[in-house]
Amino acid sequence: MPRHFETVVIFTPTLSEDEVKKSVQKYTKLLTEQGASIIEERNWGLKHMAYPVAGKSNGIYVILEFATENHSLVQKLEVEYKRDESIMRFLTVKLDKYGMDYNAKRRRGEVGVKKTVNKESAAAEA
Repeated sequence: MPRHFETVVIFTPTLSEDEVKKSVQKYTKLLTEQGASIIEERNWGLKHMAYPVAGKSNGIYVILEFATENHSLVQKLEVEYKRDESIMRFLTVKLDKYGMDYNAKRRRGEVGVKKTVNKESAAAEA
């Protein structure tokens, strides 16, 4: 059974949009060549960080969600992250069933939407 992972990568803000896309393509290619399936790729863009990293207070955030049965793939991926000078920080986490469920709901647009309460059913409950 494949395990699901989510990795957040913070690129240096001096990169152009094309350079970020090429880097992300390089890592998605590495994952797919090793048998992983890419579930989602999100580019959050340039964000202000809570504290400066390497003298920079901004970074370009990219999130990759993938599934793999290869247990050593995450270690290989993180070694590649460490070798890349354009990456300031990264974090890879294994998703549990609640994290996978939340991400699936977010992709369907069900997260952050307020539920409407029917006035008639609310009056009947009272």
